[in-house]
Amino acid sequence: MTTATAQLDGRHVVVLGGTSGIGFATAAAAVAEGAKVTVVSSRQSSVDRALAQLPATATATGRALDLADAAKVRAFFDELGEFDHLVFTAGEPLALMPLDTLDVEAARRFFGLRYFGALTAAQAAVPHLREGGSITLTSGTAAARGGAGWGIASSICAAIEGLTRSLAVELAPLRVNAVAPGVVRSPLWQSMADADRERMFEETGAGLPAGRVGEPEDVARAYVYCMTQPWATGTVQLIDGGTVLA
Repeated sequence: MTTATAQLDGRHVVVLGGTSGIGFATAAAAVAEGAKVTVVSSRQSSVDRALAQLPATATATGRALDLADAAKVRAFFDELGEFDHLVFTAGEPLALMPLDTLDVEAARRFFGLRYFGALTAAQAAVPHLREGGSITLTSGTAAARGGAGWGIASSICAAIEGLTRSLAVELAPLRVNAVAPGVVRSPLWQSMADADRERMFEETGAGLPAGRVGEPEDVARAYVYCMTQPWATGTVQLIDGGTVLA
């Protein structure tokens, strides 16, 4: 419910990848803080579902957009006009890529959305971000803690963190941050069989200091923090239940 102290009251937040999982939770959290929200997904059906799930009182719009098409991304922001905060959470379901069986073309496609999609969106959005605005990208604990088969995912997360720090300097005083979630109960794991996925969540959570895996709503708070903390820039907010310590 929006209150007089809502942190994003009157601000316009664009969430690329904002129709499910962490992205949708972030959109909902922004709405709860008084923001107007635009959610973007590659499928119109996902956009329609997300808008239907947001509160009836929300000021929210949505758009289906291929984030891999730089021309369409630029056209989207040109049409959108001025806004305040960009959040990039878009990503396809996670997949391990062991080196001995690694498909380099598949790896390039993986980078295509998660890294180059974020870079393209930032480039297109900057001319339209209002004074006091921000960009928040998405990394992950794989940047700091790799593992067998995680080479590509770890590389992408590390690249995003490097991009975040560099853009924070290049685009100042526009603020640029990133959020690095640990294992979160989200659709990114949907390629796993249901029983295997639940077992993984249970076993992973049992080994963490927090005692459980994350929920999208846990991580959404970090994105709201990045949007509303005026002295945070070039930071990576690690929200992982203690994953890097376990």
